[in-house]
Amino acid sequence: MTKLADGRELIYFDSDESAVRDSADLRPLEPTASLSEIRRDPATGDRVTVAAHRQGRTYHPPADECPLCPSADGRLSEIPADAYDVAVFENRFPSLAPGAPAPAGDGDPLHVIAAGAGRCEVVCFTADHGASFADLTPAKARLVLDAWTDRTAELSALPGVEQVYAFENRGAEIGVTLAHPHGQIYAFPFTTPRTAKMIAAAAEHRRRTGGNLFEDLLAAERRDPVRVVLAGEHWTAFVPFAARWPYEVHLYPNRRVADLTGLNEAERAEFPEVYLELLRRFDRLFTEPGDNTSVAPTPYIAAWHQAPTLHGEELALHLELFTIRRTVGKLKFLAGVESGMDAFVNDVSPEAAAQRLREVAS
Repeated sequence: MTKLADGRELIYFDSDESAVRDSADLRPLEPTASLSEIRRDPATGDRVTVAAHRQGRTYHPPADECPLCPSADGRLSEIPADAYDVAVFENRFPSLAPGAPAPAGDGDPLHVIAAGAGRCEVVCFTADHGASFADLTPAKARLVLDAWTDRTAELSALPGVEQVYAFENRGAEIGVTLAHPHGQIYAFPFTTPRTAKMIAAAAEHRRRTGGNLFEDLLAAERRDPVRVVLAGEHWTAFVPFAARWPYEVHLYPNRRVADLTGLNEAERAEFPEVYLELLRRFDRLFTEPGDNTSVAPTPYIAAWHQAPTLHGEELALHLELFTIRRTVGKLKFLAGVESGMDAFVNDVSPEAAAQRLREVAS
């Protein structure tokens, strides 16, 4: 671990343990300041983070000014080294940050407000600006998994952190503002709304059946594999029965664990091949069978769901991968019933999506 010029932490993960990454950050940076606050919606109980200081964050810089490329030829970036395998650093424009100041509340129980305390990290998957996660070798993908696991363990141990969320947004259509292949990790000081719903559903399933919701769900999909996309010895990928997005795949380890730190070596070893195959299939979704030329890289979100540090005993680690593209040249925009009422309408049947994802196998 090293420090950037403004005091933020930077951690390198290298395949070669003898690699030396000791270049200093020579930029004249002022210490970062987070003004985030977390407000509770009195109508739903959901937490909303207000981070007005993020309006000035870097937005679609040209490739030769990318802040995630290695520093080289006098151009200084967020990565002081002239090369790296995987790099993780504290976000310069964080939604949540350690030591965020406690806002002054008015004492009204309808206006509950707290400091935006937590941590936001950027995970650079490769130094190659023009690559994507799907271009990584299995060894490099395993290194990213190791980085996610390391950060999950470290961030979960921070005071006040309740949930660690690792994810990747890819594509301008998703809203990505930096084209370099990267993801993020949020350490939340609360349990996120979607996870809270899962916890409630798992508790109700346990009450009704005596079983674990996620174990039973995975077993059901494997018994009747009409929606199974890819099945390995240790991982299973399937389109969920009630998929919200046109092409949505959930990837589960066959053995239930709470978070990334619970995976064993066999599960870690198989993950890269399975995940890379899924990503490559996503990039072939909108091509004709046998046509290896992609219309355009498929925009997607890849989201790791992990149990929170409190009240998450029933949850199962899994990754949810989905795209907002529904067909060639058409995106699925959230309509009024979806944005306004959180009631999704899917234009593609889950069974048809699974069949298409099997058709584009390598």
